[in-house]
Parts: sequence; structure tokens; C-alpha cells
Amino acid sequence: MKKRHFLSAAALGSLSLSCATQAETAGKRAAGPGLLTVTGAIGRGNRGAIDPALDQMMVKQKIRFDKAQVFDFGALAALPAVTIKPTLEYDGKPHVLKGPLLADVAKAAGVAGGDGTRLLLRAVDGYVVTLSLADARKYRYIVATHLDGAPMTLGGLGPLWAVYDADRFADMAAKPVSERFALCPWGLYHMEVQAG
Repeated sequence: MKKRHFLSAAALGSLSLSCATQAETAGKRAAGPGLLTVTGAIGRGNRGAIDPALDQMMVKQKIRFDKAQVFDFGALAALPAVTIKPTLEYDGKPHVLKGPLLADVAKAAGVAGGDGTRLLLRAVDGYVVTLSLADARKYRYIVATHLDGAPMTLGGLGPLWAVYDADRFADMAAKPVSERFALCPWGLYHMEVQAG
């Protein structure tokens, strides 16, 4: 087989594998504990409406939905991972964070919105930020699952953290480190997609 044909076949194979992984993730019910629930302007989802008796934290935080896409650790790990090395505000040191791009998670949930789409990111403590899908793409936000090579824990910054590498963007790197991560909720567990 010629090298160019081999490379083309390999590229097409990885593209179809990526599409297959996203298709499996979109309709497949979470096998493990749900870590991230995506609601709003999504595809068909893999769970039904909020349950007032069993979804207590979401009810207390006034979240409502008719359908959702729930991601467990395996579903997030099945998406292509990105590694970033931002200087964190908590200790002023660079750390290695790894996880799928936030835009890829939205796509896997069936989000077809354009750059006008808004993402409401909610942490377990009720902290909510609004981020445009355009900014999620521009700053290459990830849903971090690992910190310095280890899965993040609940009670620390995890198990999920919506974060980006502020050091790589001049407009963000110019800010004091304590002001770079206001739109980065750690303990992320819910994302509401609002069509733009």
C-alpha cells in the first residue's frame, strides 16, 4: 500500500471512529455514576425529565428539564483528550490538566448550536457561570478529569472542572492570576445549553 493511501485510510478511519464514539455517547445510557448532566438545546439525550424525588440537588438549585444527556467517567474518557498546563490561582504554579474539549462534550450531547449558543455551567456548590460556545471554542475550554496525572476527586477541584489554559492567551495572561478563572467552575456537574 502506498504511504499516501495508507495515511488517508488511517485519517478516515480515525474520523469514522471519532464519529462512532460520539454517536454511541449520544444515545447510550451512562454505565457508571453520572458525573455531568447536559440539558437544554441538546439532541435526543439518554435520560428523561428531572425527577423531583431523586434529583434533589438539581431541584434545590431550581434546574428543570424534560430530557438530558448524562456522561459518566467512561463516556467522557471516550472523547479525545486534550492536555493543558495553566498556572493556577490556588498556588500560583503550573499544573497539568487533561480532559475532552468542552465543545466536544457539547457536540456529543447533540448540541448543534452556533457561536451564539450559551452554556450555563453549574458547580456542585451552586456557582453558575455563563460562557458562550464561541468563547469555549476560542479559549479551548476542557472538561478536566485529571490533575497532574490523577483523576480529580470530589471535595477538591473535581471530579470535573471546566477550565482553560489562561497562560496561552495574551488577553487573559495580562490579568492577575486571581482574575483568570472566574468562568471556570470546579466541581462541574450540570451544563444547560441555550440556543443562540
